[in-house]
Amino acid sequence: MTFSLSRRAATLCAAAGVTVLTAFAQPALAVHAYKAHLRPVAVISDTRFTIDTPQGHAEFPLYLSKDWNVAQPQVTRAVIVIHGKLRNADVYYRTAQNARDAAHADPDATLLIAPQFLANLDLRVHDEPADMLRWTGDAWMGGEAARAPLPIGSYEVLDAIVARLADRKLFPNLRHVVFAGHSGGGQVVQRYAVAGRNIAALTGEGIDVRYVVASPSTYAYFDASRPNAQGVAAPFDAAQCPDFNQWKYGMDNRPPYLDDRSPAQLEAGYAARRIDYLVGGADDDPQQSALDRSCAAEAQGPQRVARAMAYYAYMQSRHPQGLNQRFHIVPGVGHDGARMLTSVCALSAMFGTEGCEP
Repeated sequence: MTFSLSRRAATLCAAAGVTVLTAFAQPALAVHAYKAHLRPVAVISDTRFTIDTPQGHAEFPLYLSKDWNVAQPQVTRAVIVIHGKLRNADVYYRTAQNARDAAHADPDATLLIAPQFLANLDLRVHDEPADMLRWTGDAWMGGEAARAPLPIGSYEVLDAIVARLADRKLFPNLRHVVFAGHSGGGQVVQRYAVAGRNIAALTGEGIDVRYVVASPSTYAYFDASRPNAQGVAAPFDAAQCPDFNQWKYGMDNRPPYLDDRSPAQLEAGYAARRIDYLVGGADDDPQQSALDRSCAAEAQGPQRVARAMAYYAYMQSRHPQGLNQRFHIVPGVGHDGARMLTSVCALSAMFGTEGCEP
């Protein structure tokens, strides 16, 4: 496998102060020390989505720009924006509104959705009903089951949202569905593009589905290779990090939601997805506070720009024909969800605007 960049990408990398060789120089392994997500959220949405299962029902909070319990024939596009580790869905909902307005998208034709995956600690300080879904820490980021009240996984929550959008009685004219996330939300979107079971409910109705993966700390690899110092995928020495290929970094010990499909099947489905990878050109700090610096993460590169470049090159090398995925560096932007999700290329992917060069 060889690593190559388009002339435009190379120019952007240079503008951002990133070179292929230095971007992939591996630092000493470090422990992820980010603690901000261990504080309770300030706000929990008062809009509820009831998720029914054979074991019972649970409530899930989310922000909606329209009442999706009644028919919305004017809606042609739904944009699902997923928060990061801070679980601050209110902030991401406002960012989605700003992105919609920047794209001059018709509010009547656009449904904005911002799910909120809560942690146990959030319900210790907020007076919420016992049937509210909550997870241990950030387990929701990897698709794990909720701690209470029922073992519903975060991907199953997204499946339930998909099922609602696929209901032609509610959304008879829906044509586009976009999943977008930044940082921890970008991790969720990338893994859901790998894992999601229910997407055929949309595509079978002729609905275009797209994913915007912005500046995640890590990606799910499909085999045991990882980028070497030159950013080229190569066999990885597991002695350096025995857990490097555990889910959500790789395919080992996947949660039950993914057990019915092999890594090859998951990869085939993922390679067919329409995905835009975005990373800020200045998001290249190997000590950035929210960066995952576990050894499994460091095996993918020292910082977000390096990891993003390496993963896109990895997918290109494994699928040289027919890969419907694009990679964009947003010049001058660091780890900033609002700026990333309102960038030209994010708006193009989310709302179909022009101006994002391939």
